[in-house]
Amino acid sequence: MWAVLRRRVASSSSVLAQSFRDARSSRCYTSTPNKTLVSRGGSRIAGIVGHQGYRGFPVGLKPLREVISIVRKYPPVLVHTRLFSADTGELVDAVVPFIGESVTDGTLANFLKQPGDRVEPDEPIAQIETDKVTIEVNSPEAGVIEQLVAKVGDTVEPGTKIAVISKSGGVTYVAPSEEKPSKAVSELSTAKTRKADMGKPKAEAPLPKSESPPIKEKPKAPSLPPSKPTAKEPQLPPKERERRVPMTRLRKRVATRLKDSQNTFAMLTTFNEVDMTNLMKLRSDYKDAFVEKHGVKLGLMSGFIKAAVSALQNQPIINAVIDGDDIIYRDYIDISIAVGTPKGLVVPVIRNADSMNFAEIEKEINILAKKANDGSISIDEMAGGSFTISNGGVYGSLLSTPIINPPQSAILGMHSLVSRPLVVGGEIVPRPMMYIALTYDHRLIDGREAVFFLRRIKDVLEDPRRLLLDI
Repeated sequence: MWAVLRRRVASSSSVLAQSFRDARSSRCYTSTPNKTLVSRGGSRIAGIVGHQGYRGFPVGLKPLREVISIVRKYPPVLVHTRLFSADTGELVDAVVPFIGESVTDGTLANFLKQPGDRVEPDEPIAQIETDKVTIEVNSPEAGVIEQLVAKVGDTVEPGTKIAVISKSGGVTYVAPSEEKPSKAVSELSTAKTRKADMGKPKAEAPLPKSESPPIKEKPKAPSLPPSKPTAKEPQLPPKERERRVPMTRLRKRVATRLKDSQNTFAMLTTFNEVDMTNLMKLRSDYKDAFVEKHGVKLGLMSGFIKAAVSALQNQPIINAVIDGDDIIYRDYIDISIAVGTPKGLVVPVIRNADSMNFAEIEKEINILAKKANDGSISIDEMAGGSFTISNGGVYGSLLSTPIINPPQSAILGMHSLVSRPLVVGGEIVPRPMMYIALTYDHRLIDGREAVFFLRRIKDVLEDPRRLLLDI
């Protein structure tokens, strides 16, 4: 009898165990490539079930009762994943290109395109303003502007993403699953904050003056007189019909360099005047033949550059520069030409001017001036330079004292042509005259060399035949 009862109990136990195993295997978590079961209390489930069960693998390490209780406490949420165009190469980033060796960043000046605009390959979409030039950010592919990542006025570096371009011209959508969790988290944190505030005891209301204990007031420290405004921080009261505009990077850079030049160099300016009769006659006699052969007009600037080259060869100290306790003598002559543009002053460089003739100089001046005015000049075309020529005469300047362009040691200033009376052969005759000025670093250059330099320029301009004879 007892043997029969033991066999029945054992059979019932095996059936119950098999049922329990089937129930455990049927209640395990599974996932598909597009749906994953995630609990709002994910960290709690992962702690009890284990990371394998939390990620969708069969759960067999914990009692089923604990898993069911946790799932009831933290209801699961289905998170849908969606493929975006970035995953399939539909989106392309527009980044800031390489600016230059000496420039590390720039300011996003403005966008030439807006979201929804169609762009072609290498079409400009934005402008970056640096300390020296304004460069353009071009579209890498054809498509539609999807999104502007950066803002106007941001400081950007080479490689910084400023816009996203859709090659298919579609619209980027944000999955709802990306927005809801953040919203739920914010609501949960708000509820927790309110609950914590309710749990805190309320601050006691202030006692009436009659019941409040007397408080001893500490002696107040003597107030300091207001500081006087310094020159760097002008305190300008607001006025009508005034507007405040931030300085551009180029203007700030020019201001800084010019002020540093004044603070560094012992600048001194010497003057002379030039009779431009012979140079202007040379230009008038050969201007048509010059254009016919070389395809460029013969101007006065090429004559001044050739005269400056001759003077620098006669006085090489003008072409040198101080570097610490040493003097660097340059065996090359790169002439910088100061060009005023609507955005500020730029100084393109004519390389190896000592090996160029009049036609080559005129062509190079035209190319650099055009690039400077339309903003397409590069930093490499403005880097270096051993001597600068500034022509204020094109604006009508009669006389000026130019400021040295670091790291150079001198600058030549040209001025306007004015017909003035001049005594020639005992007679007073009108002649086209020009004042020229040389500002130099007196730490390196003595007055003797500066005067000889200007005298050589005067001699060559008044008699251009000296260039042919090298006298």
